[in-house]
Amino acid sequence: MSGFFDIPSDLQHSWGGLIGLHLREALLPVLAGLLLALPLGQLCVRLRWLYAPVLWVTTVLYAIPSLAFFVVLIDYTGQTELTVMIPLTVYSLVVLVPAIVDAVRSVPQETLAAATAMGFGPVRRYLQVQLPIAVPAIIAGLRVATVSSISLVSVGTLIGNQGALGNLLHDATIYNRPELAWNAVITMAVLAMLADAALVLVRVLLTPWMPSGGSGRRTTPKTAGTRPPVPAAEPALKDAVR
Repeated sequence: MSGFFDIPSDLQHSWGGLIGLHLREALLPVLAGLLLALPLGQLCVRLRWLYAPVLWVTTVLYAIPSLAFFVVLIDYTGQTELTVMIPLTVYSLVVLVPAIVDAVRSVPQETLAAATAMGFGPVRRYLQVQLPIAVPAIIAGLRVATVSSISLVSVGTLIGNQGALGNLLHDATIYNRPELAWNAVITMAVLAMLADAALVLVRVLLTPWMPSGGSGRRTTPKTAGTRPPVPAAEPALKDAVR
């Protein structure tokens, strides 16, 4: 284990540098995918006929191997991080778009009708009513997309050492140093768990009305005279009245 953190010089990064590079290549595509999926998901909610073709396209793109993506992109983006991050952004859409569409559609019609009656336009209603209520499902989709992205970054080692921690797997074979492979696998697993835990924390902070156990299910009131708190939408509607 003495060479566990002894990173070969050909990677031009320390162990900490590889971690930073790995997180950048993994998390930026998820963020870009979320920014694309939010308006696309809302469009699919408003135009129901659009959801099926959008889901079909994202699924087909997800089925394309990353190596095939690299072959197509490398003539335009070269052997760079961008060549790795574009496919990861596309892959994240197959998880995020259905999560957002299903979450937004689950918002009670009574809540939407009340928001409309208070003068909320489509954009304001989406941002201040639908999205806050849909946060748990969106975070669940982000958790899947993030963990998947952290794992898939390692494929970038096929195009000129753009796989961050995955480059250690390549060097483990070249230099006959299995401890480098263990380093890559363990570090990526830890990063995935930490990222997942961070997203769970974000969900807890954004949805304080939900059970702390993280099951995502609301507790049912035991008496007829009580009701569960209405998340985010109720404060927004009250502010509109004032």
